[in-house]
Amino acid sequence: MAFYKEMTHRGYYLGKGAHGGDLLGEITDFCKQRGITLGRVEALGALACAKLGYYNQNTRKYETLTFDQHLEITNLVGNVSLKDGQPIVHAHVTLADDKGAAFGGHLVGGCEIFACEFMVQAFDGPELNRGLDEQTGLPLWNEK
Repeated sequence: MAFYKEMTHRGYYLGKGAHGGDLLGEITDFCKQRGITLGRVEALGALACAKLGYYNQNTRKYETLTFDQHLEITNLVGNVSLKDGQPIVHAHVTLADDKGAAFGGHLVGGCEIFACEFMVQAFDGPELNRGLDEQTGLPLWNEK
């Protein structure tokens, strides 16, 4: 059964990721440093290289897709919640190559920033915690 928790808007933050930095790490560190444990994340820009995750529903394991090329971040959307008491950014990203072909997947470490502008919308409200969902094998939000 679906569940929800009501949140209130706390504020918007706009930032720029460090050239050469790790995209997921930069956004996660930003949230940790500002005490953001609930939020929405968006970004655009360019990467020197990238790694994306794909969740194999049959094996219940993430597979990694590696792109050793320059790519545009055409869309990144995600959220911030808690896992094991720490803020975690869960995001998916769509990337495009020099021919306009698009690739997408789960944002994982290993995406080297060439240039990136991001937005975090912070919320106040009851905690959203990630825990193992037995049905999918994924660390999803739980009702606790």
